[in-house]
Amino acid sequence: MSTVDYTVYLVTDAPERYANGLLKGVEDALAGGVSIVQYRATTGSRRYQYETALALHKLASSHRVPFIINDQVDLALAVDADGVHVGQNDLPADVVRQLIGPGKLLGLSITTPEQLDSIPPKTVDYLGLGPIFPTISKDNAAPAIGLEQLAWMTAHTTLPTVAIGGISLENAHAVFAAGVAGLAVVSALSLSPNPADSAKALRSAKSKGGSPLRLPS
Repeated sequence: MSTVDYTVYLVTDAPERYANGLLKGVEDALAGGVSIVQYRATTGSRRYQYETALALHKLASSHRVPFIINDQVDLALAVDADGVHVGQNDLPADVVRQLIGPGKLLGLSITTPEQLDSIPPKTVDYLGLGPIFPTISKDNAAPAIGLEQLAWMTAHTTLPTVAIGGISLENAHAVFAAGVAGLAVVSALSLSPNPADSAKALRSAKSKGGSPLRLPS
C-alpha cells in the first residue's frame, strides 16, 4: 500500500464500553484524527462480527483510513479489509501473507526483543510493540516492557513500530519520545466521554515532545 499514517491506531474495545455504541465511538474518533482502525472481534456470533466488520470498514473508508482485522484472516478476506494483524500465537506471518496477497497491510505483535530476530523478511509491514504499560483491555496480555525497552526495540528494526498497552493521554508524549511511528489505543478512546477530542489530543502528542498534555473536557 501507499505510505501509511500510523500516528493514532484505534483498536476496537468490547462494544459495551462505548457510551454511545461501538460504531458511533469509532466514527467520532475518526473525526478527531484516528489514522488506522483495527477490529478486534472478541464477542458476538460470526455473523455479528461479519456485519460489524462491514460497517467499520465503510466508516474507515469514508475517512480514507486503512481498516485492519485482528487475527481472523477469513473475516478480513470476507469484507476485503485493508490488512490483518497477527500475534505470536496466531497463524505465522508468512502464511498470512500468502493468504492475503502482496497488496494488503500485515502487522505483527512483538512482545520481547528476541522476537525481532524471527520476523520473516519482506513479509511484515509494521510491528506492534508491547504492552508498554499494564493494560485493562486484554486479559492475557504479556508482561509490560516499559519505555526503555520500547525505545531499544524501535531502534533495532527498520519497520515502522506502533506501541500498544496502557497508553493514555497522560503518557502518550513519552511513548512517542521513544521513537515509535504511532500509538495503538483501546480504552483511551473507548472509555473517553469525547472520542474526537481524545483522538486530537493523542495526535498532538507526537509534536509536543515532553510537554504535558491537556486533557479534553
